[in-house]
Amino acid sequence: MNASEEKLVLQLQDPASRNDAFRELLKLYQERLYWQIRNIVKNHEDADDVLQNTFIKIFRNIEKFKGESQLFSWMYRIATNEAISHLNNRAKKQSISSEELQQQIIDNLENDVYFEGDEIQLKLQKAIATLPEKQQQVFNMKYFQELKYKEISDILGTSEGALKASYHYATKKIEEFLKQV
Repeated sequence: MNASEEKLVLQLQDPASRNDAFRELLKLYQERLYWQIRNIVKNHEDADDVLQNTFIKIFRNIEKFKGESQLFSWMYRIATNEAISHLNNRAKKQSISSEELQQQIIDNLENDVYFEGDEIQLKLQKAIATLPEKQQQVFNMKYFQELKYKEISDILGTSEGALKASYHYATKKIEEFLKQV
């Protein structure tokens, strides 16, 4: 953890400075976490809801943060878990599988007024939706968020070698999918 992150964590853990420090945390990380969540849930409204839940969880659990990883990695892990939980709960409520929900989300993406992608982006999202969950996460973090394997390793708790293999397999599957459409 770097010095400015360490200082921010101490301020977050001190009741006297917590609110101001939390506003600073929001300013620093809100947009990056939003896009991490959005890459998982695909929908703007869902991403906003999950982002709010993520920051509530961060606020309530900041005392438990021990500094064993970067603050950013810890928050990304929370955001990722919240997004996946959101999708799982949604699938459960609709009594459908995660794969069926994933397909439904991609189908709705074309009608999402907040989706700013073109036809190629839509095809890419459809290709990503065909990947296993872990490969989706790795691909999204590496391709869209441009995170380093070390950062992804901290977030997902997986070795860098395994992540490189996952990313490689994901890109191959995406290439194959795109050749077929």
